Amino acid sequence: MGSNQDGRRSSMVLWFVLLALALFWAWSLLNPSNLTQVNYSEFRRQIRLGNVEQVTVTGSRIEGVLNTPSTSVTERGDTVQFTEFLTHVPSFGDEDLLTMLEDQGVEVETQPQSDFSWWPFLLMGLPFILFLMLGYAFFSRMQNQGQGLFSIKKSQAKLYDQEDAKTTFDDVAGCESAKEELKEIVAYLTKPESIHRLGGKVPKGVLLVGPPGTGKTLLARAVAGEAEVPFFSITGSDFMEMFVGVGASRVRDLFKDAKEASPAIIFIDELDSIGRQRGAGLGGGHDEREQTLNQLLAELDGFEPTEDVIVMAATNRPDILDSALLRPGRFDRRVTVDLPTQSDRAEILKIHAREKPLADDVNIDEIARSTPGFSGADLENLLNEAALHAVRANHDEIMSGDVDEAIDKIMMGLERKGLVLNDEERRMLAYHEAGHALVAAVLKYADPVHKVTIIPRGRAMGVTQQLPEKDKYIYRREYMLDRLAVMMGGRAAEDLIFDTATSGAENDLKQVIQLARKMVLDWGMSDRFKNIAFGGRREQVFLGEEISQRREYSEDTARSVDGEIEKIIDRAYARAVETLTEYRSALDEMAERLLEREEMPGAEVLKILGLDREAAEPDFVDTSNDTSNGTSGGTSDSASGNMSADGTSGGTSDNTSDNTSDEVSDGTSMAASNGLGDVSDDGAASEEVDESTSSGTQQKPVD
Repeated sequence: MGSNQDGRRSSMVLWFVLLALALFWAWSLLNPSNLTQVNYSEFRRQIRLGNVEQVTVTGSRIEGVLNTPSTSVTERGDTVQFTEFLTHVPSFGDEDLLTMLEDQGVEVETQPQSDFSWWPFLLMGLPFILFLMLGYAFFSRMQNQGQGLFSIKKSQAKLYDQEDAKTTFDDVAGCESAKEELKEIVAYLTKPESIHRLGGKVPKGVLLVGPPGTGKTLLARAVAGEAEVPFFSITGSDFMEMFVGVGASRVRDLFKDAKEASPAIIFIDELDSIGRQRGAGLGGGHDEREQTLNQLLAELDGFEPTEDVIVMAATNRPDILDSALLRPGRFDRRVTVDLPTQSDRAEILKIHAREKPLADDVNIDEIARSTPGFSGADLENLLNEAALHAVRANHDEIMSGDVDEAIDKIMMGLERKGLVLNDEERRMLAYHEAGHALVAAVLKYADPVHKVTIIPRGRAMGVTQQLPEKDKYIYRREYMLDRLAVMMGGRAAEDLIFDTATSGAENDLKQVIQLARKMVLDWGMSDRFKNIAFGGRREQVFLGEEISQRREYSEDTARSVDGEIEKIIDRAYARAVETLTEYRSALDEMAERLLEREEMPGAEVLKILGLDREAAEPDFVDTSNDTSNGTSGGTSDSASGNMSADGTSGGTSDNTSDNTSDEVSDGTSMAASNGLGDVSDDGAASEEVDESTSSGTQQKPVD
C-alpha cells in the first residue's frame, strides 16, 4: 500500500513539473523579451528629437535603442523609464520612416521575417500530446492494479502471507463440526502419509455453506493459518472482466500457480457469482460466466493424483449452483456453517470482547440468550455498537445499558426522537401493543415477553418484543397456533376497545396469512390436510430452473386450502379476543402504563396480570376441530420471521413489509431482515407497528 502511494505521489510531481515547463515555454513564446512597448507616435517623436540611436526592423516589428532614457505611461497608468523599446509599423505603412531615420543618422538593421509559427505546431500537436498523457495514465493505473496489457489474463488471486496476522481455529468460536471437517484437510496437507497409508484420498473440493456472517471466510483463513502451505484467495467476481475469455484464462493461471506451489489451497469466496446454474431463469445463459465455469469444472476434475491441491469455496446460495459443480470428484464435500447456538454465541461474544472493557454488570450469557438468530458478524457488530454508545455516554467501561441500547438499535432500529403522535394515536398504539403483550404473556406456548414499547424506532411505531427461553429447532403445532393468536392481539385490542380497525395491523395480518398458509401447505397442520404438504418448490424464477412458478394441486383443492387458512385465522382472532376480554382490566392498566412511561419490561407485564407464566395456561385446549363460530385455536408469538429446519425460535419484529422468502434469514437485523409470517431462526419475536400514510397525508401506525 505504501509503495503504491509513493508511486502515485511521484507521478503527480512529474506531471506537475511537465505542466510548469509547458506553461513557461508558452509564456516565453508569447513574451520573448522585456522590451518596453511604445506607441508609434512616440517612436516618431523620439526620431524627430534625435534620441534614437539604433533600430532593428523585422517585418512590421521595430526594436530600438534610445540615446538617453525616456519615460512612458503604461496601460495601468504607471510611469516607467526605458532605453530599449518595441513598436510596430502601422498596417497602412509609413513611406517617410526611412527618410526620417537617415536624416537623424539612426543606424538601421533589417532582418528577414520568419515564416515559421509555433501556434500551428501547438494546435496540431496538442491532441497527440493529450492522447499520450491519457494512455500513460491508463496503463499506469492498470499496472498498479496488476492488470497490465499483457497481464490482464493473469490470475488475480492473493497469496496468503504466513507472516501476516495469523488466524487459527482457536480464533473461531462454535462451528465445531465444521472445524473437525477442516482439521482433516489440514492434517492431510501437513501429514499426507497418514491418509495415504490406508489408501485414503482427501476430497478435491470443500464447499462451505451457510448464511451470511456465520464465519465461512474466517474458517478459510483459519485453515490457511493452520496448514502452513501456500493459500491462494480469490473472489468469484475477480474472474469476470469486460474482455471475452479472460475468466477462463484466469482460472487456468490460478490452477497453474497452485500446482507449481503444491501442496496448496485455493479458496474461492462467493462461488455462486461464477458457479450459478447454466441457462437458468428467464434471462438465459451468460456466455462469459459459463465459459469461466466450464474451465473451472475442467480444472477441478483434471487433477493428477500426485498434485496436492485442494479447492475450498464459500457460498450462501448452494441452491443455485450448477449440479456438475457439486458432483463427487469436484466439490464432493459440503460443510455447513450454521447460525451459532446459544452456547456458541457466548463463546463468540467472549472472543470479540477480548479488547473491550466490560463492566461487572455485563452478563455474556444473558446477552447470548437475548440474541437468538444472531450470526458471528451480528455479535461483533453488537459489541461495537455498545462500545460506540458507551463513548457517546462518556462511560469508562461498556455498561449493561450500553449493550441493551445496542440490541434495541440492531433489532428495532434507531429511536425517532423527532416524531410526535397526537393523544388519540398514542392511546391506540398503547392498546395495540398491550394487546400483543397480554396474549403473549397468557398463552402457554408463546415465547415470553421481553419488552413492550411505544417509542418509535426505525419504521416501527411500537414493538412487543419476545425472546425464547432457549433455541428452538422443531416447532409444535401448539406453538404455531399461539403465535397466530399473539399476532392477532393488536387487531383484537383495537376492535375490543375502540370498536374499529386501524392500519396498524397491516404487517400483523400479512404475517398471519403467510404463517397460516405454511401451516396448511407445507406442514400439514390443518383439519382437512393433516398429513399432506402441497408446498412443492416455490423458488424465485430468476434464480432457479423454473420458467414460472407452478401449483401442484387443483382449483378445488386450492379453494379448500383457502378455506382451511381462513378457518385457522378466524380461530386465532377469536382466541385473542377471548383472552383480552378475560383480562380486560389488566389490558387497561398495561395501556395506561405504556402511555405514562412508553416502555415496560416483560416481568412487569406478568406482575400486572398476577400470574406465573408456568401456570398461565396449564393445559392447551385444542379446539381446532370445533368449527362452530370459528372460536379457539391458535396462538402465536408476535414476530415476523422464517421457519427453517434449523431455526432458532422467535422471529423478528415486523417493521419491514412483506418479504416472504423461505430461506434461512441472515440474522443481520433482528428487526428488519426476514420475511413475514414464517418462523425464523432470527430469534427474538416482536410485534411492531409500522408507519404508513393514510389518505396520502397523515401518518398512521402500520404493524
